[in-house]
Amino acid sequence: MFIYLNALFVGLLLLSNILAVKLFQIGEFILPGAEIVYVVTYLLTDVIGEVYGKNTARKTVQAGFITQLLAVFFIFIVVHLPAAPAFGLQSEFEQILGGSFRVIAASLLSYIASQHLDVSIFHRLRASHGEKKLWIRNNVSTMTSQLIDTSLFITIAFWGIVPLRVLLGMIVTQYIFKLIIAIIDTPFAYLLVKWARKLEAK
Repeated sequence: MFIYLNALFVGLLLLSNILAVKLFQIGEFILPGAEIVYVVTYLLTDVIGEVYGKNTARKTVQAGFITQLLAVFFIFIVVHLPAAPAFGLQSEFEQILGGSFRVIAASLLSYIASQHLDVSIFHRLRASHGEKKLWIRNNVSTMTSQLIDTSLFITIAFWGIVPLRVLLGMIVTQYIFKLIIAIIDTPFAYLLVKWARKLEAK
């Protein structure tokens, strides 16, 4: 089961970087498409940590970081390869996959800081509660780490580009959305933990 959870984590992480280009709006919320996918990665590290331990969860986070670096490297190479005459979408290809160095740096720094914080908080709470109260450590660790992730990413990516009022508004709206998703995913944490333990017991 671990290999599937790990693969899902890395796959969703890479997918979120691609989907970040699309902006969508729900009511007053304007958010990047990545938010739908990226928040699920915190659920997965919580499940991996709950079933397989803190060190395994940290290795999953590190694997995600290394995979993102490799993805950036290979995307950079392919974007800058000379386009064939028959390929008429080079500018669109660059716009979707190229990204700016500042946004990429913001994404990587916020990822590594918030995901490690998520694992640390989750396991501090687990040391206090044992296997009980999964919902508390799942929500507290995710809500705290998502605040760091959102604040770091938006500050690094947009500081000096948008007014401070707009920047703070982006942080608040994205964080509220992530809080809602974190609460919704709690039953799935219980389901995945139960399923993983059942499979590992066989």
